[in-house]
Amino acid sequence: MTMAPSVTLSFDNGPEPEVTPGVLDVLRTRGLQATFFVLGQKLAAHRALAERARAEGHWIGNHTWSHSGPLGLAPDDAAIAEAEIVRTQELIGDLSHPDRLFRPQGGGGALGHHLLSHAALDHLAHGRFTCVLWNAVPGDFRDPDGWVERALEMCRGPDPVALVLHDLPNGAMRHLDRFLGRLADQGARFTQAFPDSCIPLCRGKANGPIANYVTNNKKQHRAEANA
Repeated sequence: MTMAPSVTLSFDNGPEPEVTPGVLDVLRTRGLQATFFVLGQKLAAHRALAERARAEGHWIGNHTWSHSGPLGLAPDDAAIAEAEIVRTQELIGDLSHPDRLFRPQGGGGALGHHLLSHAALDHLAHGRFTCVLWNAVPGDFRDPDGWVERALEMCRGPDPVALVLHDLPNGAMRHLDRFLGRLADQGARFTQAFPDSCIPLCRGKANGPIANYVTNNKKQHRAEANA
């Protein structure tokens, strides 16, 4: 008999006053807990929403300050990494999960060397952050009506699923309750913990192939210099 897959829910790019309260209402009604990876600039404007999420048992994670692009594609500059990661974490403050959860921007959900710069990894390691990745991105941010069927397919398992949704004001989350109901009918088991395979860095220590998510520009520059 095949074991039902476990699904970890997470919501990126909020908080948004037009959407996040409704997402929280749905999760509360269904008795589910998730993680909200917030943007620093939005948290600064809508902190009360993150406070409510934390009070209702959800975890709060860091998703950079501006979400202006994957850090591995930005200049490998300590000041940029500090502005995007540390500034946001300072604002999260006592809302933070003890593991100091950080999710890099993927640029559409892709995984690869573009996620982190060397400077960003240094900040994460020295700050004892836990880097949380994903293995299911159904694209609700670009397809607010068609994402549900893709998400259901992605959550069929058998491997544990780290699902990324977005509490953005594009209409996608009006389908959240229906999606969760169908997911439960599909036999999914919900858990707040992320799959170990999606955590390449845990409290500042390598827990997986973290080098696969760090830019290789320095290696390229060294190769060119020695050519």
